[in-house]
Amino acid sequence: MDRYIYADNAATTKVSEEVFNAMVPFLKEEYGNPSSIYKLGRQSAQSILDARVKVAEAINAFPDEIYFTSGGSEADNWAIKTVAKEQKTKNKNHIITCNIEHHAVLHTLNQLEKDGFDVTYLAVDKNGLVNPQDVADAITEKTMLVTIMTANNEIGTIQPIEEIANICKANKVYFHTDAVQAIGSIDIDVKAQNIDLLSISGHKIHAPKGVGVLFCRRGVKLTNLLDGGGQENGKRAGTENTASIVGLGVAIQTAVATRKKRVEFLTPIRDAIIKELLTIPYTRLNGDPVKRLANNINISIVGIEGESLLLTLDALGIAASSGSACTSGSLDPSHVLLALGLKHEVAHGSLRLSIGDDITPADVEQIITSVKTASEKLRSFSPLWERIIKENIVF
Repeated sequence: MDRYIYADNAATTKVSEEVFNAMVPFLKEEYGNPSSIYKLGRQSAQSILDARVKVAEAINAFPDEIYFTSGGSEADNWAIKTVAKEQKTKNKNHIITCNIEHHAVLHTLNQLEKDGFDVTYLAVDKNGLVNPQDVADAITEKTMLVTIMTANNEIGTIQPIEEIANICKANKVYFHTDAVQAIGSIDIDVKAQNIDLLSISGHKIHAPKGVGVLFCRRGVKLTNLLDGGGQENGKRAGTENTASIVGLGVAIQTAVATRKKRVEFLTPIRDAIIKELLTIPYTRLNGDPVKRLANNINISIVGIEGESLLLTLDALGIAASSGSACTSGSLDPSHVLLALGLKHEVAHGSLRLSIGDDITPADVEQIITSVKTASEKLRSFSPLWERIIKENIVF
């Protein structure tokens, strides 16, 4: 092992030095309650406002359209449920989504279905792309919301959200997008792209865990998430997490400012790793090869189990994730990979590498060598691999 390489940035990122240094004063000296009227409280309140402005500028929104949350999952829940509640009074109960959304969206919609709402789950193509025409065809007079993620967290596919949002606007339907993986990686302009609601999570862009954002366009009636105090314009009660909010403001400002340079750096590295890993027999790329996040690599290696692959890579100094839900207590493969048309045997042997902008040429070589070594080792005692070779099974 040369060094331990963290290649699971889609799961979470480390807090950057810049963000950490910005947060420290609010954990020590600047600890005042933002709702207090004395100086220490006013300073905290001003810092929260400054962070709100930074987030708004990053996505071309107004500051009063930015609501701080505990993360992306909360923002997804809040966005979807607020539209459902408000539009139900107008006799609208239909929502459109796709079958590779994050569980924060899918489980929220499952709950709404139990409450009498009608949900259409659009299929994606083999690369994980939603066809905008399918969205248009699915809209009815009862449709109130379309929720399609900007970029998929597992396979990195970037959706045509502007085209979808334009269809929604033309049909007077609200459009929400989970931009948790996309923020800082692709350009997002909520005004130009006609986005009504958008979710962000801080820990994907080097801010701490436990802080996120819901963007809610002016004119969309946002229901109260938590009742109590007057925080977040009276919509989400509770003393603000000042330090994390300040950290998120710094993180998103940095992510947007460095986006172009970071994408130009990571894209060729991503492509080089994919090219080498696809030389392993019986492998395939998951997700679109071009319309893809710059740091996302997702391949299926037939004949091995994802859990075993992750543990072997960990021993070889690589932190990655799999298409199998090995930490959730479930033996089912990823719903995203199954939606692409992969068989269970192929989906179970999937590997996601999400590289960071601190990756070095030596890291690239270590990743490629380690994945090849691990694959060969695991296949050497895999009954499935023996059967594939013996029977010449084609997936």
